[in-house]
Amino acid sequence: MRRHEIGDAGWDRVKGSLPTRGPNPADRGFVNAVLCVAKAGVPWRDLPARFGNWNSVWRRFRRWAAAGVWGKVLEAVRDPDVSTPVLDSTVVRAHPHAAGALKKTTAAGLTGTRPG
Repeated sequence: MRRHEIGDAGWDRVKGSLPTRGPNPADRGFVNAVLCVAKAGVPWRDLPARFGNWNSVWRRFRRWAAAGVWGKVLEAVRDPDVSTPVLDSTVVRAHPHAAGALKKTTAAGLTGTRPG
């Protein structure tokens, strides 16, 4: 099994939630393509060639999203023992100048301007 691909146990939990317009052996490869994009953070256009045409994968992803398939998939893989979600509230602060803040007035009385 390659990195970012769904294992057999996970596939058994997910496959019952997928659209049933007939058996489609390509479904597992498609789910693996979506996992690759989600986990690695690559743009759709950089999807490895082994998953097929990136635009076809993206269009199928959008169709499934519009049909609510991904919500069903998430319900299928949800841990029933977890009743409360845990959120990480880590805060990363940037320097005020990074946000485009005005510079302070100098000793000569000049007013600052926005960088940029």
